[in-house]
Order: sequence, then C-alpha cells, then structure tokens
Amino acid sequence: VTHSIPACIGSMTINGKQLDNESPVSIFAVNKCYETVQDGTFFDGSGFAALVREGYKVRSDVNITLEFRTTAAHGVLLGVSSARVDAIGLEIVHGKVLFHVNNGAGRITASYEPRGTNSLCDGKWHKLQANKSKHHISLVIDGNLVHTDNPYVQSTSADTNNPIYVGGYPADVKQNCLTSKTSFRGCLRNLVLTKGQHTEFFDFSRAFDLRGVFPHSCPGAEH
Repeated sequence: VTHSIPACIGSMTINGKQLDNESPVSIFAVNKCYETVQDGTFFDGSGFAALVREGYKVRSDVNITLEFRTTAAHGVLLGVSSARVDAIGLEIVHGKVLFHVNNGAGRITASYEPRGTNSLCDGKWHKLQANKSKHHISLVIDGNLVHTDNPYVQSTSADTNNPIYVGGYPADVKQNCLTSKTSFRGCLRNLVLTKGQHTEFFDFSRAFDLRGVFPHSCPGAEH
C-alpha cells in the first residue's frame, strides 16, 4: 500500500505508552479530526487542488457543476487559463458568485448576487452550474439563472491549455479570468465538467497537486 488512509486515528499506544499527537516531530498532510463529517472535500483556505496536468481545453462549450459550502465572502472556486488571454474563472467576491469568460477578444462576466438577506456564505450547501456555449454564458445558483451575451460574437472559443485549478492557484501561475487571489475556505463536492456528450467527474484525491486540501471528508461543523 503506497497511499495514505482517509481516516481519523487517535489514542495510539506503543508498548503501553501513549503517543503525543499534539507535538509531532514532523507532520505532512494531516488535518484535524471532526466529530461530524459530510461527503465532500475540505479546503482550509491556504491552497488549491490542481487537476488535468496536461491541460484542459475549454474551447467553445463547457458546462461546470459543483456544490459548495462556505462562511467566507471571498474565494476562488475554479480557474482554467492559457498563456494568452483565453480563460474561464469562477469565484466568490463580496458574497457574489462571478463567472468570467474570455474567448480572446475580452472578458465578460455573469454575476449572481443573492436577494435580500439570503447569503451564499451561510455554511450551507449551494448548487452551482456555469455554462459557456460559444459566446453566451450563464450561471445558475440554487435554481436561479443569470446570463450574459458576449458582445464579441466572432470570438467563440476559449483556447485554454493549462490545468484546472480549484479553490485557489499557485502564486506563480497566471489566471486571466480570476480577480481574486484568495484561496477558498470551505467544502466542495460533485465537481463535473461536461463537453457535448462527454461528462467528467473529478475526484480531488486524484489531483496531481494538493495543498491545504483534504479529500473524502468535510467537517460537519468546524471546531
């Protein structure tokens, strides 16, 4: 077995002597345990998950669905960029969800702001769907739709070739469709990207780079 166990371990003794969990000599990718957990992946606000090392090609159409849970008003959800300006980005800024797309001719944004006292940063699960279809983009949050038409109708393809960064991105990586550098703190689950008939479900434990991200379990309530 070459991989770690996604579990909590406590009260370990060796030869009758209890090990001190609180002050280990060294520690790597070990987080707190929680009394109650839910399905999902916990992002501690310090890092990101990097998926598709060889690069993800958005091109003309992509549909992104995910669920998120957070109490923070700012945080990167997802970004796919290129070395040029082509990119897409999903982020929470001032409690609003923004979906940015640049097909090469300029960035356009669909923005969802919850009405009244409703908050997306209430620690409850919210469903998000972001769709790019040529020069049209739309955002559906908990069944509420906002959409934007791109004035650059001749430009329909986001020619990305970089990895998918979720929950944040490294300091030395350029993201042309994200305005925030703040890493997401909270939980994500059920990330699916669909292109035409091809649907891809992303398991965060298979990310090629994980920093401050804990797959498989999400604290039911933080302690």
